[in-house]
Amino acid sequence: MRRLVTLLLATALVLSVGIGAGVAQEAGPRMLHPRLDVRPVVSGLVTPISLAFLGPDDLFVLEKNTGRVQRVVDGSLHSTVLDLAVNFASERGLLGAALHPEFPDDPGVYLYWTESTTGADTNVLGNTPLLGNRVDRFIWDGTALTFDRNLIRLRAIQQDAGQPERGNHDGGVVRFGPDGKLYIFIGDVGRRGQLQNLPCGPTPECPGPTVPDDQFVGPQPDDAHLTGVILRLNDDGSTPEDNPFFAAGAGTGGEVGANIQKIFSYGHRNAFGMAFDPRSGDVWLAENGDDSFTELSRVEPGMNGGWVQIMGPLERIDQFKEIETSDRFFGLQQIRWSPENIADTPEAALASLFMLPGAHYSDPEFSWKFEVAPAGIGFVEGRGLGPQFAGDLFVGGARDVLEGGHLFRLMLQGNRRSIAVDDPRLEDRVADNTDKFDITESESLLIGRDFGVGTDIQTGPNGNLYVVSLTHGAVYEIFAVRGGR
Repeated sequence: MRRLVTLLLATALVLSVGIGAGVAQEAGPRMLHPRLDVRPVVSGLVTPISLAFLGPDDLFVLEKNTGRVQRVVDGSLHSTVLDLAVNFASERGLLGAALHPEFPDDPGVYLYWTESTTGADTNVLGNTPLLGNRVDRFIWDGTALTFDRNLIRLRAIQQDAGQPERGNHDGGVVRFGPDGKLYIFIGDVGRRGQLQNLPCGPTPECPGPTVPDDQFVGPQPDDAHLTGVILRLNDDGSTPEDNPFFAAGAGTGGEVGANIQKIFSYGHRNAFGMAFDPRSGDVWLAENGDDSFTELSRVEPGMNGGWVQIMGPLERIDQFKEIETSDRFFGLQQIRWSPENIADTPEAALASLFMLPGAHYSDPEFSWKFEVAPAGIGFVEGRGLGPQFAGDLFVGGARDVLEGGHLFRLMLQGNRRSIAVDDPRLEDRVADNTDKFDITESESLLIGRDFGVGTDIQTGPNGNLYVVSLTHGAVYEIFAVRGGR
């Protein structure tokens, strides 16, 4: 298979050999820095994917394939506090969680999950509604989670003429920002419309006749085509009036206009990692490429990330096209827009973008030339790991073929707007690796290995860093070793 087999396609492989059924691997992760070590917090979980801290030694862990929210207390499974009927085919399932910023005074728990139409967990691709990805608010009463309200329903189905059914690029990360707003990431779900920078739909001619994105029409971002975006909502699901495209959406009107108003940024392919810098408050996104250009971006309000026209730095557009049109990697998953349509110059690529009023294109802050498959990302908050790690960004892996499940550490410049580098090969902020899942030029960034598929990274109440490993069925705690190992 020539395209990137990302996170949950890897999960399918894991399940086929029984690891994802809660059987922990014998070999655990290890840290490569002498002042850090790692230990398991809990194991025996079934495809854990995200966590949320209720307090010290008290947390929720989401299981992607079972739809269960497990409560873990003092390192042991305490209880199942919610069990949702999920469609867990490919990259679907119970995917993300966020506690209300005023939790527990406000007992709201927000979950991103893919609905099953059978009333039970299923991996049959067709057994989900068109708008099967949903974000709901639940109420925590100290014992269980109960449904409160739905905030939004999003595209789940990929079923197009001439294409195999798929269930990937669902994103699924939800986070409350320091502004108290709820940020939701959904990938492109295979769409090829305006939010994928195709103003007239999946056709190389534009301006020209608008063509449908798929059998559900499009290419405008109606409910069936609101994909490849970060959404920004109030805690009740309403739309903040200070969103970057609020006025543009009001001018458009209708369902499409209401959806435009919800958008914080667009032009994204897919991501499993989104986190807020605890110092600047900026949102960062780790974006998966197809075969080329993994991206780490600081996402500004109104940003257009460039996908499908651009991946990686704009000045590398020729390399993007060269890799994606090569005999080995030809294609961008969907056949409706060929990589041969990628522009030949940066100027032509910029001219091809679909720009909402007030939108702007931004290059990523750091890239790998060939895809290295990032997953969860998280910042070190505070000085619990030591002052040398405070504010650093850690990046997990969506595949365990790279160093057994890599863990990268990236430091930010003092202004918190760009990545700091020591290796002179990285002065251009691109690791020119030689193949997919190769770490050439980024060896100095590797700080841990053998974490498996690391789907969530968060700082705990004790200041240590916690990593969820989907393939190991475990949560790990990274802690400081006084005096070094």
